[in-house]
Amino acid sequence: MQSLKIGFHVSISGSIDLAVDRAKEAGCTAFQIFLKNPRGWSYKPLREEEAALFVKKCEKFGYSELLAHMPYLPNLASPNDGIYKKSFNCLVEDLVRAGRLRIPYLVLHLGSHMGSGEEAGVKRIVEACRTALNTVGNKVMLLLENTAGQKNSIGSRFKDLRRIMDEIGEYSRVGICFDTCHAYAAGYDLRTEKAVSETLHQLDKEVGFEHVKSIHLNDSVGELGSHLDRHEHIGLGKIGENGMKAILHTPEIRKLPIVMETPVDKRRDDRGNLMKALELAT
Repeated sequence: MQSLKIGFHVSISGSIDLAVDRAKEAGCTAFQIFLKNPRGWSYKPLREEEAALFVKKCEKFGYSELLAHMPYLPNLASPNDGIYKKSFNCLVEDLVRAGRLRIPYLVLHLGSHMGSGEEAGVKRIVEACRTALNTVGNKVMLLLENTAGQKNSIGSRFKDLRRIMDEIGEYSRVGICFDTCHAYAAGYDLRTEKAVSETLHQLDKEVGFEHVKSIHLNDSVGELGSHLDRHEHIGLGKIGENGMKAILHTPEIRKLPIVMETPVDKRRDDRGNLMKALELAT
C-alpha cells in the first residue's frame, strides 16, 4: 500500500515556521495551520524571514501538500456588510499569505446566511471567492469545506458545493475539502464499508472526486443526520472504527493529504489519533 500523507492541525504559536518543527516531531507526513490569529480580526504582518524559514523547513522535511485554514470569525455568507467586508479582506490576506508560504490549499468554511436565505448567502460567497481569486494572482487553491448542516449554514449537501464551484467558475483554483464528521452529521452514512462506498459514489456523482483535494478525517460525537459539528477521536465516535477503516482504505482518499482535527483530552492526544489512524489504514 502507498504511504499516506497524514497528520493534524498544528499550532503556529511563537513563529509560523515552528509549526513545521511541531509537525515533524509528531510524525506527520501532512499538516494544516492557521495563517494568523484564528479567533480575532487583527493580526501581525507575516515577516519575510519567518516566511522564508517556513518554506526552507518544508523543503527540508519534504512537506508539499499542506493545508492552511481560514480563521473562525469570517462569514462570507453574512448579510451584514461590515462582517462581509472584514471576511473578504481576511480571505484575500490568507490567499496572499498561503502563496508566500507556498501552501497550495486554503480551506474555507462557507458560513451562515444568518436568516437572509440560502440564495442570498450563496450569492455573497460566490462574489467574495471570485473577486478574491481575481485579486490575488497566485496558484493557491480555495477548498470549500462541507458543513454539518447547522441552522442557516451553507454547504452541507454535495450538490450545493458543486453549484458554488460552478458559479465561481475558476476550476483550477477551487476544489473541495471533504470533512468526514461534517458529512456524517449532515446525513451521509460512513459507518460501514458499504456506506462509505455509497457516500463517496454520491460525492463523485454530484461533485466529481477529481475536485476533492483534501480530507478532514474526524469521527463524530453526533448521530447520523444530527447536524452537530463536534469532532471525536478516531474510532471512538458514531462513525466508529469500521467506518474510519473503510475511509482510510479507499484508494482515492489514500492519494490525498489527510488532516485530523480531533480533540486533545485524557483519552487521547494528537499523536494517539495519528497512531490510531495509521493502525486502521494498515
